[in-house]
This record gives sequence, structure tokens and C-alpha cells, in this order.
Amino acid sequence: MKRILVTGAVGQIGSELTLALRGIYGNGNVVAGINRTQPEGALKETGPFETVDCTDIRQVAAVVAKHKVDTIIHLAAILSAVAEAKPNLAWEVNINGLYNVLEVAREHGCAVFTPSSIGAFGPTTPLDDTPQDTIQRPNTMYGVTKVSGELLCDYYHKRFGVDTRGVRYPGIISNVTLPGGGTTDYAVEIFYEAIKHAKYTCYIKAGTFLDMMYMPDAIKAAIDLMEADAGRLKHRNAFNVTAMSFDPEIIAGEIKKRIPRFTWDYQVDPVRQAIAETWPNNMDDSAAREEWGWKPAYRLPEMTKDMIEKLSVKLKK
Repeated sequence: MKRILVTGAVGQIGSELTLALRGIYGNGNVVAGINRTQPEGALKETGPFETVDCTDIRQVAAVVAKHKVDTIIHLAAILSAVAEAKPNLAWEVNINGLYNVLEVAREHGCAVFTPSSIGAFGPTTPLDDTPQDTIQRPNTMYGVTKVSGELLCDYYHKRFGVDTRGVRYPGIISNVTLPGGGTTDYAVEIFYEAIKHAKYTCYIKAGTFLDMMYMPDAIKAAIDLMEADAGRLKHRNAFNVTAMSFDPEIIAGEIKKRIPRFTWDYQVDPVRQAIAETWPNNMDDSAAREEWGWKPAYRLPEMTKDMIEKLSVKLKK
């Protein structure tokens, strides 16, 4: 990677990954691709940004040509809960947008990183130690777009030689940018509410286990995979990656160790609960470990400590 375009650069992952990439490759070499939301703070001040609507192939191509981009980190997407409410929009952005990015990459010789998700699995997938290669029959529009995206990236690599790579992210937890309509958002919201009000009402049932990852590890996974020796990669796209698995009771209990007055209860959202129940309890990420040395740095206790410390400063508590 030398000159990089990040689509969805103001999103939960993009806002932090863009800055990390600028720290490694140089501020001027990483373009923040935005759509409706304007960049702020360091994201705006440290490097270039361009309007990039991934559903407009001419716009994508123009930015790639202007900045002589050789790598596209394609993060622009509609997340799970929003995708169920707006399936047409999810297809337009998640599939047609990805197709446009891959076409531009084919024409301009770019490598492409695009994340898949635990949402690519479904109710007939093994829930425990979910294999790298297994049945994928999701019953949500988000999941359908993610499986389709995995196959599309594989096709562009095999048919046209595009250097496509990606991971299946679990839920991502960050102290910087709030998530935007995903099923695992509760694992971020719970920290904010614990610090601000010492109380949280969770929309996911107790006992619902989901894979999760702290943002520093999510950033590390993307960069490490894109820097990996291509000769070692057997799968290339959609590597299972994870760092921890917990249910609401476990994360709430871990927070309570540091905020003793914290309490929680439940008001289950049937839509997001139904989605969560089709996703793995925990994934087997041995392929990522073997093929490009994946290893997370944060487990639940370390993440909880860091989240509370940083958010307490941020929220001035």
C-alpha cells in the first residue's frame, strides 16, 4: 500500500483506520472518502478528503485517478439493523457499490480490502467454533449482501487478478466513534450508559453470545492482512477473525467490577434479537492465524479497563 482511498471514512471503523493508515503511510497518501457526513477534527486536518459515493462509479474512478490510488479500503456499507429496515438501500450500497469499487480496481490496478461480517452466517451455520469454510445461508438482507460480497471479491481475484482481501469482522467496540445501526451496537452503548447514568437497558437477551473485537485489533487486522505475503493466503477474502465472545450479562458484570453502582435490565428488540440468534456464538479464526499471523491484543478485561478509562475522560466523568 502506497496511496490509499478509504471509503466510508467517517464511519465507526473508517474514522480510526484512516488516521492509523496516515500514521503509517503518510498523511498525504491516505484519502478519506466521505459521502454525506463531513469529516471533523484530525480526520479533516491531517490529510485529503474527497466526496466518494460508491454507488457512482464515475465518482469513484475520478478520485482514484486524481490521487493515483493503488489500494482501496472499502468500508462504505449499510449495517444490519438499518439494512432490514431499508433492504433496497442495503443492496444498492453493499452490492452495487462494491461492484463499482471492484470495477474501478480492475481498471486501475488497485488492491481492495472490504470487510465481511459474522452476519454472513445464518441459522443453519454451526454456532460454536464456526469454521472458516462452512454453510452460509443468512436470512437477513445484510447477511445476503455480505455473502454476495465475499463471492464477488473471490470472483474478481480469480477472473481478473484483482488483489482482493477481507475479514469477517465480529461486533466492533470503540471509544471514539459510535456505531451506526448494527446488531452488536449494545456492546458500545453499554459503556456510555454505565459511565453517564450507571444504568443500561439492553435490547439483546441475556445468554445471547456474540463474537466481539476492540477497535485497535480491528484496525490491526485490516493492516496486517493487506501487508501479508500474498503467497501465504489460501482464502484471501472473508477470514474469520475474533478476539472475545460474551453475552450481555458477562460484559455488564465486567463493567460492574469497575463501576460498582452500575445496574442493567432488558427490553428486547425482536428484530435485532432475531438477527443475533442467527450469528455465531464464537468463530474459529485459525485460518487467519495460520495464513497471516492474526493475533488479537485485547481480551474482555483489558478492553473494559481501556474503554472506561478513555470514555471517562471523554465524557468528563
